[in-house]
Amino acid sequence: MSSSVLYDAPGPKARVRNRLYTVVGSLAVLGLLAFTLYRMSAKGQLEPEVWNIFNNAGVRTSIRDGVLTTLKVFAVAGVLSLVLGLLLAVARLSDHKTVRWAATGFIELFRAIPLLITIYALWFLFLTYKNDFGVVGDNTAFWALVIGLTVYNGCVQAEVIRAGVNAVPRGQVEAAYALGLRKSQVMTMLLLPQAVRSMLPTMISQLVVTLKDTSLGYIITYSELLFAARTMASNIIVNGENPITAVVIVVGAIYVALCLALAGLATWIERRGRRAKTGIAVAAAAEPSVVDGTD
Repeated sequence: MSSSVLYDAPGPKARVRNRLYTVVGSLAVLGLLAFTLYRMSAKGQLEPEVWNIFNNAGVRTSIRDGVLTTLKVFAVAGVLSLVLGLLLAVARLSDHKTVRWAATGFIELFRAIPLLITIYALWFLFLTYKNDFGVVGDNTAFWALVIGLTVYNGCVQAEVIRAGVNAVPRGQVEAAYALGLRKSQVMTMLLLPQAVRSMLPTMISQLVVTLKDTSLGYIITYSELLFAARTMASNIIVNGENPITAVVIVVGAIYVALCLALAGLATWIERRGRRAKTGIAVAAAAEPSVVDGTD
């Protein structure tokens, strides 16, 4: 019987108890799902007319545009947060106290401030700048959302990269210095490649958080997916009511699909990284030949 380091293998009574808990939990989930469907049916949210709105070309176009704008914000903010995280991680590991303290203060400050407050403050700042100086453009909410996501997630990515750098065995660093490499060479050629490779699944998982946080653009009236859903649910009337539940379910499914795609990418990269570490087969040593001493 196999056992784990963390806990003992369950015995006969424990296995029966675990199966009982599984059955009870499954019945509870099914009961909650049945109650939800019953309440939706009682409120008329399961009527064909409610769900038929998604066959409308205008509704599909609104959802498509919302997905595209969400992915646009995510792409820009994701790339910028990785770049900022790399710069902050290098600054945090600097030998100069001024640079290290400045990077530490920046990271701790923006990790402590709620992201929504940062986005709203940037939006208000851009609006004030636009009103005072007459800057024309419709990208005020876009850049407020992008910069807010970049600053917050860049600070988190910096801590992830720093943890990866500190996880590199100290002997490799000492060997690199013994070979005459400078600190910049050790950082770029030895530490950062290993840190990024080992922490890549965690970095992608943080990108999933970035994708979900794009929905905060709804607060500053940026036309991302959640804002498009709210607009549709408010303007469409079916059987005398707004189809809020149907729109929320569809949009929520889209968010889940996007996040699962990124999570699947993180899992694939992690498995590929494990294979890359141990995937090179070593040839077996040949049997030594025996020399007859009588020749």
